[in-house]
Amino acid sequence: MADNVFFWGISAFLFLMLGVGVYASKKIKGDSVNYIIAGRGLLLPLATATLMAQSVDANATLGNTDLAADFGFWAGASLPLGLALCLFLTGLFFAKPLHRMGLITLPDFYRRKYGRVTEAVASVIMILSFSFLLAGNLVAGGFLFETFLGTSYTAGVIFITLIVFIYTVTGGLFAVAYTDTIQVCIALFSSLALLAYVWATFGITIPEGSGPLEFEQLTDPEAGAAINWATLLALGLGDIVAIDFMERVFAADSPQTARRACFMGCIGTIVIGVPFSIVALSANQILEEAGVTADDPILYALLENVIPPALSIFVLGAIVSASLSTGDGAILGTSSVFARNILGLRQTEDRRQGDKLLLITRLMAVPIALLGIVLALRVPETGVLLLLAFDIMFAALLVPLAGGLYWWKATKQGALACMVVGSVTRLVLFALMPVMFGIDNTLFYIPNDIFTKSFDGFPTLLSPLVGLATFIVMSHLTHGRPGTGKRSQQRQLQNNRRKIISN
Repeated sequence: MADNVFFWGISAFLFLMLGVGVYASKKIKGDSVNYIIAGRGLLLPLATATLMAQSVDANATLGNTDLAADFGFWAGASLPLGLALCLFLTGLFFAKPLHRMGLITLPDFYRRKYGRVTEAVASVIMILSFSFLLAGNLVAGGFLFETFLGTSYTAGVIFITLIVFIYTVTGGLFAVAYTDTIQVCIALFSSLALLAYVWATFGITIPEGSGPLEFEQLTDPEAGAAINWATLLALGLGDIVAIDFMERVFAADSPQTARRACFMGCIGTIVIGVPFSIVALSANQILEEAGVTADDPILYALLENVIPPALSIFVLGAIVSASLSTGDGAILGTSSVFARNILGLRQTEDRRQGDKLLLITRLMAVPIALLGIVLALRVPETGVLLLLAFDIMFAALLVPLAGGLYWWKATKQGALACMVVGSVTRLVLFALMPVMFGIDNTLFYIPNDIFTKSFDGFPTLLSPLVGLATFIVMSHLTHGRPGTGKRSQQRQLQNNRRKIISN
């Protein structure tokens, strides 16, 4: 009986998302700006909902509960708190000035500030990172289908990709925004309802040394402090340069709306994510008393064996929502970046010829979705793929973005050097580490005796510092030289940036 409830409940939810997404295609009207950034017309409620949905990914649900249950509150809560930090910092420093620039994709910024080559390099890094991000969320969906719908893991990955692909390709960011709004409401209700049920039925039992007030989890390396800080910073800073995240910022109807939506989304992300961490603290004891062995993600074990089916369906809806909301943004973001910033396509002026940017963006969604499926089948781990994606962006792209906005000496040579050195450093350290954030490196590991498990977390912290040092040194060396602009142009650029900051 419960299996039938799960099947029909999840199926109804998926087809609702599909219907809403396809309905949103009416808003596109053959316009690539409507397709990629919803015509820059999202009001505050929609803008807030879609930013929150981008933050509530598979890591913030499944990864959150698994880590909190095994290693303590801060190991799990650092995921939603890191994503909330990203929204707060974006609202504080980036949302208004970037929205005022009238950008369509984030690599547009790198072209305007540093030139075409820098735009292309940034785009390649983003596409690589978001292929991992897409795959990580497909993994979560594949496991859910295998556990609750009786399909194979492979079939689950393919089916959830197909659902996301159809409504994203037809409805673009309008479809993303409308479905995100429903998904956020389900996630918010299910998170609070799950916490209330567990609290009322079993009580919250916190193992010694694992609670929210056990701050050695943030100060003692033996208690996982390095990994927890790496998670907070990778998500809090790396997600700022996420292409799907910034497309949602650009889609707001005004710079003020973009900023407010970030702050409101920050609060919402905490409200949705932290209850999962608290529930996870009691999960092992609850399952032990029920005689259940948690071979699957621990949240799945709770939902399948302990939580009433009606509530489980809502929580499963939240998990599916997490996969869909990040998957749709990843497909849309990477395909639009490839079409606009790699191929260099622009919106066609003569509408009688059709909008070529819109057409190619839709076509590019096909290989992006297929790549996500391949990676999800090759590495069925959510944590490694998702965190590696944010790590690469953190190491390579954040410094040139912040420097381009707030440091008048920033040069294209400094930006390019930071992107190359930062990303290569992070990938090399990844290949040399046997684990990443406590998860075995099954993607690509070169055995060695230098980098051991005790170094886990530090590659995330060191790689951006290497990129930052490279950016500063190279910008100082090339500032004022031929190819970087005349001093009068630099002074004008400095004045423009000061105006942006002051506004």
